[in-house]
Amino acid sequence: MTNFAAYFLGFVMSSIKDYFGLVKFAHTVFALPFALIAFTFAITTTDARFSWLLLVQVILCMVFARNVAMGFNRWADRRIDGRNPRTAGREIPAGRISPKGAMIFVVANTALFIATASSINLLTAALSPVALAVAMFYSYCKRFTSLAHLVLGLSLGIAPAGAYIAATGTLTLAPCILSLLVMTWCGGFDIIYALQDADFDRANGLHSIPARFSTATSLYISIALHAVSIVSLVAFASYCPQTPVLWVGVAIFCAIIALEHILVTPSRQKNIGIAFGTLNGLASLTLAAFVIADLLVC
Repeated sequence: MTNFAAYFLGFVMSSIKDYFGLVKFAHTVFALPFALIAFTFAITTTDARFSWLLLVQVILCMVFARNVAMGFNRWADRRIDGRNPRTAGREIPAGRISPKGAMIFVVANTALFIATASSINLLTAALSPVALAVAMFYSYCKRFTSLAHLVLGLSLGIAPAGAYIAATGTLTLAPCILSLLVMTWCGGFDIIYALQDADFDRANGLHSIPARFSTATSLYISIALHAVSIVSLVAFASYCPQTPVLWVGVAIFCAIIALEHILVTPSRQKNIGIAFGTLNGLASLTLAAFVIADLLVC
């Protein structure tokens, strides 16, 4: 019995690890901090009332939506991933998760997301299928458009707008500016990430900015998108209390984005992993900490 219990526990833990890997749970730090910024902004600048239940509902919606988006993406791309040496070890092509198991995971999280969103207010209930449709549509974009990076950015950019709607039941300009920030920031760093697969994408008829343009041009497009992100950040900051805390956070975010482009150049691509994961996660978490502190203190 003891041996069986140990085996069962090991199996469960291994399965959990595989599903965490399937959805890249650590990458939740890309959009979730901006959702928390928008939520705090709504609570501190409108008549919306804070509740722990609502905060938990918002966080759960972010987690469930990401699970749907990533799970569906891995399911849709399973054959492509199997042909790509960089991604052949992912959970589905490697056989650690079956395509059926991945789809069950997606359906379950879809139901959980819609149920949670529907329990918040009428607008979140009405828009929840739209948010999922955008997130799932991204998975097929590489098959026909080089603008897939912006569709990915849009799917993540929905997060702050959704959090604001959850808190207030309405949508105003400020959270939309924050969504534009997220859209262009994520679109820009996804271009950098896609440099790794440029040759594979060209050979297999897949579309991306790096597959269509040179590495240098792709990085210039990424820089342009990040310039829009910074302008959007400054515009959103104008709606917040004007404390030194706010502008220190803005400065750190901008410095991290600049460092990202210093580390990754046409002749130096070995730092893509650091720029994509470590720096972007640090950028979002740091900005959220400073902006939320600014909103709460004032």
